[in-house]
Amino acid sequence: MSTFLTIFIAELGDKTQLATLTISGTSNKPLAVFLGSASALVFASLIGALAGGSISTFVPEYILKSLASATFFIIGVRLLISSKTSKDNDNNEKDIK
Repeated sequence: MSTFLTIFIAELGDKTQLATLTISGTSNKPLAVFLGSASALVFASLIGALAGGSISTFVPEYILKSLASATFFIIGVRLLISSKTSKDNDNNEKDIK
């Protein structure tokens, strides 16, 4: 139950949910979108659980946590850079018009 609640709360409002919302808004088949996104989440969680269980027997927990935090940091920096570049491109397009 605690795993369900943790994952449920963590998934609210994330990119996957926003992508599902967007796809559902452009599709006439919301049930198909739900089944696709739900099965993708289940399979991604299965891979994570299996890989996490296997990897943790060989790699210490602090290294796994360090790698995860470094990965999230890199993703965050790349998103910030991408956002800045996108804003600059939007401003340049407005100036041209």
